[in-house]
Amino acid sequence: MKIIFNPIGIIHSPFKELENMPIQPAGCKDIEGEIEVFPEFSAGLQDLDGFSHIYVIYYFHKVKGWKVKVIPFLDNRERGIFATRAPTRPCPIGLSVLEINEIKSNRIIVQNLDILDGTPLLDIKPFVPQFDSSENVRIGWLDRHINEVKTKRADDRFRNN
Repeated sequence: MKIIFNPIGIIHSPFKELENMPIQPAGCKDIEGEIEVFPEFSAGLQDLDGFSHIYVIYYFHKVKGWKVKVIPFLDNRERGIFATRAPTRPCPIGLSVLEINEIKSNRIIVQNLDILDGTPLLDIKPFVPQFDSSENVRIGWLDRHINEVKTKRADDRFRNN
């Protein structure tokens, strides 16, 4: 089965290269960017201004290939791809929770942006903590590395897979 997605917009950020980018939104607290929703979808932004945060779902358009096991940015051991947030995935889809600063027509000004400039936008959903929060959460191997997420930057390990 083949699934085809058509982007609904494009993400604009200060990150022009993959290397040295923050690896998660927690590592780019004050980084601002813009989500441009294509005009034919802009009416779908109605009422979004009542939310402070959104899920942004996007396509890792610079990823070439994938591996079932990778060495993630926050570790030096090989891990199963589904136990990581590495970009080299069988279906290269990214997910970030971003804070909305302002909505202007078909553009959403956001912060905590950890996404490469020019990334195709697939979807936007409102973040609702009462829907998305869980109790008794375990974070596996990341437990030993979680404090590094704010300072860790991307390198070239996923450039040519």
